[in-house]
Amino acid sequence: MRSLVAALKLVGLAALLFVAGCGSDTDSPSSTAPSDTVTIPFDKEGTLAFIQEGDSVVTIDLEIAETDSARQRGMMQRDGFPNETSGMLFPFPQEQPRSFWMANTPVALDILFVDSDSQIVHIAKYTTPFSAESIESEAPARYVIETPAGFADQYGLLEGDRVRWQRSEPAPVP
Repeated sequence: MRSLVAALKLVGLAALLFVAGCGSDTDSPSSTAPSDTVTIPFDKEGTLAFIQEGDSVVTIDLEIAETDSARQRGMMQRDGFPNETSGMLFPFPQEQPRSFWMANTPVALDILFVDSDSQIVHIAKYTTPFSAESIESEAPARYVIETPAGFADQYGLLEGDRVRWQRSEPAPVP
């Protein structure tokens, strides 16, 4: 009996180590389980315009995820964006193939991959919440934009369209 209990403990420990070792590459928006007790508010840090044939189609408010922890967190612990014209920008220091996943992300998204010349190189539409499937950029990308699912279709966004973004002016310190 004692050896059965020891074996069960060993199996349980092995399972915990296996689960703890599961993860994703550094471009993943989330790599840890979200807490059910905290909701992260949207923090407008800039704006981004989608451009077709030189004209702006739509401009969105941006939260900018530029630190490793912000990139890993992404849309975890969020029920969505404040409105349909809000999104999250992931700027990276260099252009390279990118890979995101939806694990721990409770809302469907459109994920747009953008190269160094500000051109959309791939659009992953209606991504599946909580999916561990890897979403690939299909071409080198320097920026990734997450918007509410259906955004690309609603505004007719296509690969080859361009984006232009800017940071908001910091609020004056009283």
